[in-house]
Amino acid sequence: NILNTTDLEKIWFVVSPRNPFKKSQTLLNEYQRLHLVRLATEDDTRLKAIDVEFKLNKPSYTIDTILYLKEKYPRFYFSIIMGSDSFVNIQKWKNHEKLIEENKILIYKRPGFEVTTKHLNVFVLKNTPLIEISATSIRELIRKGKSIRYLVSDKVMEEIEKSGYFKK
Repeated sequence: NILNTTDLEKIWFVVSPRNPFKKSQTLLNEYQRLHLVRLATEDDTRLKAIDVEFKLNKPSYTIDTILYLKEKYPRFYFSIIMGSDSFVNIQKWKNHEKLIEENKILIYKRPGFEVTTKHLNVFVLKNTPLIEISATSIRELIRKGKSIRYLVSDKVMEEIEKSGYFKK
């Protein structure tokens, strides 16, 4: 758990309505995804799902989101948490140099994606468990009719089953 291994007080999950790197037809719509993230985080006051990118220009770029959050909440100090699978492709991100230069980046290790940067603002989290779970693998299990118990919270699993998400 990142909250237990860092000095972070809260984690905000930014639900993106349109990620420039993902095919939107493979995802639920943004309101369905926001609802699932809220279900997953509602029992821990340190976690919060936010829809800030719903109000910003599409597609969503992290640099724009973080600048907006810093302006809207000047008393807060923001860090960016991302998987090493995302970080290895950060050179493709809009204004990635500025993003790294002006923000603390916390990297959660993902299997098969090593981070070797020596940048002073980039920190690879060392004491976090390496969990091989991805949204893609969860969607694939659902499509195959397999159980996702213990991979998502019970509330999220019940909502996915009730709504028939990812069965097609």
